[in-house]
Amino acid sequence: MDEIDRAILRELQTDGRIAYADLGPRVGLSASAARQRLQRLLDSRAVQVVGVTDPMRMGGQAMALLGVAVDGDPRAVADELATHPEVVYSVLTSGGFDLFVEVVCAGPRELLDFVGDVVRMTEGVEGVQAFPYFGIHTHRFLWNVG
Repeated sequence: MDEIDRAILRELQTDGRIAYADLGPRVGLSASAARQRLQRLLDSRAVQVVGVTDPMRMGGQAMALLGVAVDGDPRAVADELATHPEVVYSVLTSGGFDLFVEVVCAGPRELLDFVGDVVRMTEGVEGVQAFPYFGIHTHRFLWNVG
């Protein structure tokens, strides 16, 4: 991945639907060269173009990152929690928690119930620490591409 590829990715992070006619000149290429570059990145699977939803605009009013301590295999706990629609994603970690799980619930009460009635009761879960964020929340997924 060279500097032009990184410039293409920075532009796509700003506007994922940018036309090649606009993208090319912004990164110092023709429209067709920009299309070819992006296609190469897609074909190599270095880049994926996906739609990302904002959970708060889709009805969720309470979000939290859960730090989960596990007795046993954290992958089994992650797989079990992933079956619940409240779970946005989970990642295995090292350090103070075995697993981080982001959840979205309809409101604070539903978040409390989900943590207490579902997460804490999942086989293998030793403890949970919730880091909630309520109200208006927007995600901006920007990765430093150089």
